[in-house]
This record gives sequence, C-alpha cells and structure tokens, in this order.
Amino acid sequence: MVEVEHWNTLRLKIYIGENDRFDGRPLYKAIVEKLREMGIAGATVYRGIYGFGKKSRVHSADVVRLSTDLPIIIEAVDRGYKVENAICEIKPMIKDGMITVEPVIVVWVGTREEVKRFEEDAVR
Repeated sequence: MVEVEHWNTLRLKIYIGENDRFDGRPLYKAIVEKLREMGIAGATVYRGIYGFGKKSRVHSADVVRLSTDLPIIIEAVDRGYKVENAICEIKPMIKDGMITVEPVIVVWVGTREEVKRFEEDAVR
C-alpha cells in the first residue's frame, strides 16, 4: 500500500431535514445521487438524533418526543473544483437548509495504481 497526502481538498456538508423532498423523493437521496452522477469521490448521510435549526424547533429521536423530521447531514470530500461544481448543482435543490465548506487534508491509502490515478487527476 502507498500513502499520499492531498492538500487541495474540501469537505462539503449539507444540513437539511429528513422530510425535505425533491421531485417527490427524499432530498438526501436526490443529493447523494447527484453527487455520484457528478463523480464526487463519495458521500455519507448522517441522521441526527437530536438538534434544532434556524426556527429553534427541537427535533428528537427520543421515544417521548419522537420526531419524524430529524436532522440530516450529507458529507462529501473531494478536490476543490469538484466540490465547487457540486454546490452549483445542489444549491437549487435545497429550499431550506445550509451548506458549509471547509478545507481538509486528505491522507489517502491505496494500491500504487489507485494512487497514480489520484495523483494524475490532481494535475488537472
């Protein structure tokens, strides 16, 4: 295995609600499908168990206060230009939410062939 560090990477986080929809289906699924279609390295959806948004309404997974609209965070990490392109595509899909972007250092481990493809793409 070979290890490579890449510095020109961004972490994209999208904060939405579990009940948010796009074209009749869950928004988080539509966003992940869009990210995949755009060739983003990967995406993960997290379902929050407790939180509140700009309206200060608490959403909870507690049995006593079972909410059907829990917080959802979609996270992806990729090269800066790919994240910037993704934001342009995803932003219009979101009616109520928040997008954050932060620089990250990726320490990536893979086979020599995978690392070579990764480094070749970095030259773009």
